[in-house]
Amino acid sequence: MAEIEREAMEYDVVIVGAGPAGLSAAIRLKQLDADLNVVVLEKGSEVGAHILSGAVLDPCGLDALIPDWKEKGAPLNVPVKEDKFYMLGEAGQIRIPNFPMPPLMNNHGNYIVSMGNVCRWMAEQAEELGVEIFPGMACSELVYGEAGEVKGVVAGVFGLEADGSIGEGTEPGMELHGKYVFLSEGVRGSLSKEVIAKYDLAKDSEPQKYGLGMKEIWEIDPDKHKEGSVTHTMGWPLGKNAGGGSFIYHLENNQVYVGFVVHLNYKNPHLFPYMEFQRFKHHPMVAELLKGGKRVAYGARAISEGGYQSMPKMVAPGVALLGCSVGMVNVPRIKGNHNAMLSGKAAAEAAFDAIKAERSGDELTDYESEVRDGDIGADLKKVRNVKPLWSKYGLMASLTLGGFDMWTNTLGFSLFGTQAHGKNDADATEEASKHTAIDYPKPDGKLSFDRLTNVAFSFTNHEESQPAHLHLTDADVPVKSNLAKYAGPSARYCPAGVYEFVEEEGKDTRFVINFQNCVHCKTCDIKDPAQNITWTTPQGGDGPNYPNM
Repeated sequence: MAEIEREAMEYDVVIVGAGPAGLSAAIRLKQLDADLNVVVLEKGSEVGAHILSGAVLDPCGLDALIPDWKEKGAPLNVPVKEDKFYMLGEAGQIRIPNFPMPPLMNNHGNYIVSMGNVCRWMAEQAEELGVEIFPGMACSELVYGEAGEVKGVVAGVFGLEADGSIGEGTEPGMELHGKYVFLSEGVRGSLSKEVIAKYDLAKDSEPQKYGLGMKEIWEIDPDKHKEGSVTHTMGWPLGKNAGGGSFIYHLENNQVYVGFVVHLNYKNPHLFPYMEFQRFKHHPMVAELLKGGKRVAYGARAISEGGYQSMPKMVAPGVALLGCSVGMVNVPRIKGNHNAMLSGKAAAEAAFDAIKAERSGDELTDYESEVRDGDIGADLKKVRNVKPLWSKYGLMASLTLGGFDMWTNTLGFSLFGTQAHGKNDADATEEASKHTAIDYPKPDGKLSFDRLTNVAFSFTNHEESQPAHLHLTDADVPVKSNLAKYAGPSARYCPAGVYEFVEEEGKDTRFVINFQNCVHCKTCDIKDPAQNITWTTPQGGDGPNYPNM
C-alpha cells in the first residue's frame, strides 16, 4: 500500500479511537486552546459501537475533565447502592463480608453505566468544543517522518480486493498528519502493537497480562430487579482451571449486565472460556435471577490485567499511548475507565505545552511522568501484586495475601515488593497431553446459548469481499502444531466462533477463519500458543454494533 498516492490533511493532534481516553484527550485539548485542530478517528460505525465494559464507573476521571458533568446530562443515572461478593460452589454460595476489604474496594460514589453511552455523550461534548470526529474510519497504517517519528496515520481505506490488492472500486484513504498522534485503540490495538515493537517500549516492563471479558445484557422480571445492586463472584465454575470471576450489575429499565472474565494465562488448552460463561448462568443463584427474562445483547473483549509493572513506555517520537493501549486497569476493582480518562487529560496537557513551545514530533515525556507519578500510578501501584499472587498461588491464597498487600499499600509499603508476572499468556498454554478434556453441557437456549446465536446479538457485520483482517504468519501452524500439540485451542478461546478445524472425508484437516464473526476482542492475537495470529483492523464501520454496552 505504500506506493499509493494519498491526499493529506494536517492537524495539531490526531487521535485514534473514540473511547474514554481518546475523547478525554480531545476535550481537554480544546478546553486548553479552542484554536487547536483536533481530529478523532473511530473504526466503529458510530461512537460507542465498539465500546464494551462492565461497567461500574468511578467518576473521578469525569470530575477532573468536566466538573459539571451532572448539569450537562452525562448518562450516569444509577448510583451503586449495594456491593456483594460471593464465593460460588456448584450448588450454592458463601457471601464474603465487606468489612475486611480495603477501602479501595468500596463502590460507594460510583455508578453503573453503559460506557458506550458515556462515550456517545463525551463525543457530543467534544464536538461542541470543535473537535472533528469521524466514525467509520479505520486507521490501517502509521505514517513515519524522515527522522523516524510517527507523523500520522492512514485512514479510510475501503474496497480492497479479497487478496489485499487494489481494485477498481478501491478507495485509497487519506493520510492525517499531526504534530502528535495519540493511540487510544483499546486493548492490543494493531497500531499500538506496532509502535511498542518498533521503539522497543516494553523492554523494561513485565509482560502484559490479559483476561477475556464476555457480557450479556438481560431484561429480567421487575420483581427481581434491584437497581443499583452490584454483585461479584469467584470460584465455580472455573475452580482451579483458570482465574477469573463474574459480575452482575442492575441498571435501569429492569436490565442487568451479566458478565464473566477468564484470565488468559490458563494452562489447559481444552478450557472453553465462552462455555464457562454459559455454564455459570446455570448456577442456582444466577439462574433464579434470569429465569423468565431474556438476553438482548452480547459482546466480548480482552482486558489488560498486567497493571503497574506491565505498563510499557508510553511515548515515542511523535506518538503517545493512552488508556488500555498502555494497560491501566485496576484488577481487583475491575475498573480502568477512570484511568483512561485521566490518561487522555494528561496526554492533552503535555501536547498543549509542547505545541505552545513550538515543538512537534518529539517524546511527550511529561505525559509519561504524570501517569507514573500521578493519580493513575498511585491507583495501580497499590494493587500491583494482586494479579501475580493470584497467578502463582491460586484464588484462596490470593484473597488472603492480595488483600493483606492492598491494606499495607494503603499505608505506603508492601512486604511483597513488586511481584513479577513471568510468562506471557500465550506461553502459559501447556500441551494438551498434560491435561484432560472438559465436558461442557449443551446450551439450553433459555439461559445458555451457542456462540453463533449469541454473536447475532452483538450485531456484528463485516463486508465479506474484503481481505480477512486476521493474518497467519505461517498457514501450516494451526493444523501441524496447534492442533497436534494443543488440541486446536483457537476453536475454543475465541468467543465468537471465528476459528474452526474442518475435517472432510479423504482430505486433510483444514483451518478455517470466519472473520465475518469477529467481535474485535483480540483474544487470538494474545492467546495463540505460537503467536501466529495477528489481528488488524478491517475496513471502517465493520465489526460489532453494540447498542448500550
